[in-house]
Amino acid sequence: MPNPIRGEAELIAGGKSYRLLLTLGALAEIEDGLGLSDLSQVGARLKQVRAADLAVVAAALLRGGGHDMTPAEVLRLPCDLGALVAAVSLAFERGGLARAGEPEGVREATGEGGRIGAGIRDPFGAPGWRSD
Repeated sequence: MPNPIRGEAELIAGGKSYRLLLTLGALAEIEDGLGLSDLSQVGARLKQVRAADLAVVAAALLRGGGHDMTPAEVLRLPCDLGALVAAVSLAFERGGLARAGEPEGVREATGEGGRIGAGIRDPFGAPGWRSD
């Protein structure tokens, strides 16, 4: 069972529970896997998401959650596309990246523009994400 306090999200696929976790390693894998020069480009890249991009992102988050999975294996998971997108979006949200309505203490501790991931926006069209 995922621990939301640690930033984990859950994906149910084929009756099995998978943990997704946004780690520094996952962020680096996402940058490399999508051929980006920095994190601020992730949101723009994922606004017109391709299945291959989603698989790269999901695989990185799954590895962060302790599952040794490649993007090709993600594409073969027996799950609904909406469930995968929701789990990935939740992992970004719980990782504290660019979510509107974040707790005031988080905003004060990190500063509006000074946190890792500043500039990542609405990666999958999920409602409630900031757009600045």
